[in-house]
Amino acid sequence: MKRREFLWSGSALGLTLLPIPAFAQEATAALMEPGPLPEQSFGSADAPVTVIEYASLTCGHCRNFHLTTWPALKEKYVDTGRVRFIIREFPFDPRASAGFMLARCSGEDNWYDTLDLLYRSQEQWARASDATGALKSIMGMTGMSGDEVESCLTDQALLDKITAVAETGKKLGVDSTPTFFVNGKPYKGAMTIEQFSEILDPLLAAK
Repeated sequence: MKRREFLWSGSALGLTLLPIPAFAQEATAALMEPGPLPEQSFGSADAPVTVIEYASLTCGHCRNFHLTTWPALKEKYVDTGRVRFIIREFPFDPRASAGFMLARCSGEDNWYDTLDLLYRSQEQWARASDATGALKSIMGMTGMSGDEVESCLTDQALLDKITAVAETGKKLGVDSTPTFFVNGKPYKGAMTIEQFSEILDPLLAAK
C-alpha cells in the first residue's frame, strides 16, 4: 500500500500560543470549511465556542490529552452545551495514518471507541516490529476481521482523504500535535483542563 511519509516532527513539550496571521479571518473561514471526510464532532453545533484538535495516533502527547484532559473537558464544557469539539486527522507517520483509516473503517458509531482503543494500546502497535499484525490483533477486539483490516489499509481513496485533511491543517500552520484551534485561535501542546479553562471561561463569559 502506498504510504505518504509525513515529515513533521513530534509534539511540543509545552503549551505555546501561536502568532495570529494577518489573514486571520480568511484562515478561520478555511479552518471551519468541512473537509473530504465527515467531521468527528462532540457537543452542540450551536455552542458558542468551537475547539478543533489536529491529532496523530502515534503521538504520546495526544494520547495523554485524550486519556487525562479530554474526559474533564468533555464533562465541563462539551456535555453542558458550551463547547463543540472537533477531532481531525494529522498523522505524521504511516502507522498513524493506518490507525486513522481503521477508525474510519470501523463506522461512524464506532469511530471514537476505536480511536480510544488505539490510544490506549499505542505501545502495542505504534512501535511493534509487525505493525499490521499488531493492528489486526487490536482491531479483533472491535469485531473487525484480519481480512477487513487488510481491505481497509489498502483503501487508497480513504488514505488520500486523510492526507487531504492533514494537508489543510498544515496550510493553517499546524506542524506538531496536538494543535488546538479555539474559535479560530491556535494553541500548541497537550493542554491541561486548567489551561483550557483559562482560555474558555473568558470566551464563554463574553457570550
